[in-house]
Amino acid sequence: MARVLIVGAGLTGSLCAALLRKAAARPLHLAVWDKAGDSGGRMTTASSPHNPQSTVDLGAQYITCTPHYAKKHQSFYDELLAPGVLKPLTSPIEGMVIKEGDCNFVAPHGVSSIINHYLKESGADIYFRQCVTQINLRNDKWEVLRETGSPEQFDIVVLTMPAPQILQLQGDIVNLISECQRQQLESVSYSSRYALGLFYEAGTKIDVPWAGQYITNNPCIRFISIDNKKRNIESSEIGPSLVIHTTVPFGVTYLEHSTEDVRELIFQQLENILPGLPQPVATKCQKWRHSQDWYIGFLSSANSN
Repeated sequence: MARVLIVGAGLTGSLCAALLRKAAARPLHLAVWDKAGDSGGRMTTASSPHNPQSTVDLGAQYITCTPHYAKKHQSFYDELLAPGVLKPLTSPIEGMVIKEGDCNFVAPHGVSSIINHYLKESGADIYFRQCVTQINLRNDKWEVLRETGSPEQFDIVVLTMPAPQILQLQGDIVNLISECQRQQLESVSYSSRYALGLFYEAGTKIDVPWAGQYITNNPCIRFISIDNKKRNIESSEIGPSLVIHTTVPFGVTYLEHSTEDVRELIFQQLENILPGLPQPVATKCQKWRHSQDWYIGFLSSANSN
């Protein structure tokens, strides 16, 4: 039985695992490792510590399907729409650029439910807080070392983390990446930003006519979403949740600052946009060092087909 390791439990890693399981002509042992404490990657959904049903999407906010991708990947959308993992986005998003033929979808249970759907379909063994440090070639197998735990050997290793993290890996992989591949990896650029999730007590009212709004005249804040409203979820038992995404220039400027300092700066700017906003009962500040773009690396040992 071939042993396959996928490094990264975001959208790329989870979908790769599901497709490998579906396409495999012979039994396959699939493992997914992620250095974070949960799945999602840049499609992470955070929960309130006071009520796990109150959630915010700290990464991707909605899924846009263009006519080109609707035709090319319709089966993927159908697979997510049928069980209700995705639903059409019907709530008003002010400032959204809508192109002819585009369809927008939202995940009622949070955008990370897409990743969890694919991970479940894959049947993979999933391990969190597994930070890969080295990859070596040992007797036609890939030996993978991590910060904690013993090394493990695999026939195939798929790397789905951001390019800078691939370039930081030690071991034989350093010499196995060609100069051309290295230049391609080094040329990948990313935008950086922060996301701030706010959780409120049940019964709190946030009286605005929109579910989301793109901000164009603020140096700090680019997008605001009232997440429960975005997903058309109204409940007397679940308080509203709100997420703020910063601009890229703000993210770059304060990238190495503490999340506590950044949170206070965002709050100051938020008061200018939504004055009198109630005090949240909990917050979650997420730094996205690599918030867009990615690269997939694929390693296959000599005897694996």
